[in-house]
Amino acid sequence: MKQVLIVGSGDVARRIIPWLAVRFRVTAVTRRAEECAALRTLGATPLVADLDLPHTLLRLAGIADYVLHCAPPPSVGIDDPRTRRLLAALTRRGSLPRRISYISTTGVYGDCGGAWLDETRPLRPDSDRAGRRVAAEAHLRRFGMRTGCRVSILRAPGIYDTEARLPRARLLKGDPVLVAEDDVFTNHIHADDLARLSALALFRGRPNRAYNATDDSTMRMGDYFDLVADACGLPRPPRLPRAELAGRLSAMTLSFMSESRRLMNGRIKRELRVGLRHPTVADALAAMLPTVS
Repeated sequence: MKQVLIVGSGDVARRIIPWLAVRFRVTAVTRRAEECAALRTLGATPLVADLDLPHTLLRLAGIADYVLHCAPPPSVGIDDPRTRRLLAALTRRGSLPRRISYISTTGVYGDCGGAWLDETRPLRPDSDRAGRRVAAEAHLRRFGMRTGCRVSILRAPGIYDTEARLPRARLLKGDPVLVAEDDVFTNHIHADDLARLSALALFRGRPNRAYNATDDSTMRMGDYFDLVADACGLPRPPRLPRAELAGRLSAMTLSFMSESRRLMNGRIKRELRVGLRHPTVADALAAMLPTVS
């Protein structure tokens, strides 16, 4: 039976483990021993290792046919040494994984002024956070070209679901959003759909290929918050001009409000042959309204 190694066993990865576990042997890397029992329950064999501690990665050498890489870069710097260490560990004994699927971010494109774009758009990140993702993608692409391992990169936008990934806290606080004339276009993917895409990319993705892992929604950020507020029975957020937001929101939130783009997702449909279970945020909220009300 083929072996799938999951690195970064967070929420998205855990959603796909049961599906993988009936088809493959699944090993899931976690940094915390207390998470091992939950991973076993899902069907994975846990392995405690830390991408920041190279000596803990020795057991990764040669154990995987397929690798699902969901671990984020460090929170500082301009590189992603975690991805470098992972790739070095995987090949330590001279064996290679056949395929790697990596979850990146659409932040690698930077601000595009609301333009429509596909995966051929040049990468121009506007933050160090997104720059580290560009570095990770570059490490993986070079690895794929050098070794012949088939690498697929999934560029994910805002990830949501109706239980834990909606901006309820911001709505309850009354955090403002931009007025319509200053607002930015935002993109979304349901966590379940992203999990499926990450797994399908392991088997259907083309070599060294990037995919916009986004749904069919086309909306401004303020409209997204209004939609969630209505579904959750909460007040809609106040709208303010951009000049008045600086002192009221965190630097990270403001950075998200400074990037506007609309993503084409035809490649995931043509090449990964996926039908999204939640084509738009509106569809998901309508279908799950009893959960969020």
